[in-house]
Amino acid sequence: MDDVIAAVATAWGEGGIAIVRLSGEGCISLLDRLFVPSRPPHSLAQSPARTLRHGHLHAAPHDRSPIDEVLAVRFSTQSYTGEESAEVHCHGGIVPAQRCLEALFSLGVRAALAGEFTRRAFTNGRIDLPQAEAVLGVIRAKSAGALAAGTRALQGELSARVKKNLENLTLLAARAEVLLDFPEEDDESQLASQLAPQLAAARDGLAETLRACEHGLTLRNGLSVALAGAPNVGKSSLLNALLGEERAIVTPIPGTTRDCLEGLFIHKGVPVRLFDTAGLRDTRDPVERIGVDRARRALLEADVKVWIVDAHEPLGEELPMHFLGKAFCPSMIVLNKTDLPARVAPEQLAALAPDVPAYSVSALERQGLETLKDAFLTFFCASSPTGIASVADEAYAATARQIECLKRSLESIDTAHEALEGNLGDDVAASMLAEARAALAELLGLDATESMLDELFGSFCVGK
Repeated sequence: MDDVIAAVATAWGEGGIAIVRLSGEGCISLLDRLFVPSRPPHSLAQSPARTLRHGHLHAAPHDRSPIDEVLAVRFSTQSYTGEESAEVHCHGGIVPAQRCLEALFSLGVRAALAGEFTRRAFTNGRIDLPQAEAVLGVIRAKSAGALAAGTRALQGELSARVKKNLENLTLLAARAEVLLDFPEEDDESQLASQLAPQLAAARDGLAETLRACEHGLTLRNGLSVALAGAPNVGKSSLLNALLGEERAIVTPIPGTTRDCLEGLFIHKGVPVRLFDTAGLRDTRDPVERIGVDRARRALLEADVKVWIVDAHEPLGEELPMHFLGKAFCPSMIVLNKTDLPARVAPEQLAALAPDVPAYSVSALERQGLETLKDAFLTFFCASSPTGIASVADEAYAATARQIECLKRSLESIDTAHEALEGNLGDDVAASMLAEARAALAELLGLDATESMLDELFGSFCVGK
């Protein structure tokens, strides 16, 4: 990391300001060869840190024709990357920012890789790995709740919680080692009797962290809701009504939708990703058959599986078990077109699927939509007795990698508990505790490999 890197930190295109960011030892002296302040002191190096200086940027040292009128600022090691840094604020637009970069490259500055500024912040110890990953959670937030979850993780709350979980497991593992090393001092059941309650408490704490991270991932990616059903039951009409826009083509001809259409809306701070799918039916049309296959996949993979029934048509083979297998069960049933004379009663649906909640709506008249949106969110906050607000307030912007580490740690704890209860060997329990700790250490980046960091930071944009 001895080289100086630079990149445009703002979005490319026309705008009010474009910011070119530099980082690395010597970046300020390099910038001083191009930047001429409009008043003393006559160099950025002599200017106070974190103070914007007005001046002009030139294409080369001693070049009298400036590229642009700019503002420049230097940072000490109290910078985003934890090393000497600087920024040039030029006029917005592709050409001014590009000319600024070209001038810096001519002096030996290297173009930054994707996520390299944040990676340097991690390497220099200014932030830990969960905080680095939270940067993307803040950038990609689609709602106020997702932004708050990202900010909490960025401030280190998730790291502190995982470190506490790791500390509890470390103390537990140390206790297990003592009991294993001195078995003659205790009876054979000593390990199980002493460790089981502590192991259960450690598992509960870790499970709470996992739930907060899963909620944060949902806030970031959105709660996926698949709308499925037979052709012409009003799936596309319901999608349009929920989104408040004409996203899908609606006709009275069955089979209009041939592919999965996606739309997003925010309800009570939670992003909801809707998928309108092709009508499920047996068909010989090769194009429609592809759509039916995609509908099956969307319905099986969604967080909320909505089966839509036409209230104006007699109830036939409406439930999806015919297409998805007897083991499948929808999350909810929606009785649509209730503005028309009813030919399906809610009692019929209850008889067919007694454990599946049913909701009546009219996509055409926009009736029952708010109740339906609230019903979607019950699947988001199912683990919280206090509702949506508390779930969102406790969530952390987590990644799939972090959640996978937490799940592996929980699985190892469960195996350790089974080993203790089943007398499978105290050494097995100790080994599982070590694996549980290793998974949390991986989450925190305590043993991060270069390949893992390359993959992680490669998902960032250039300039961040």
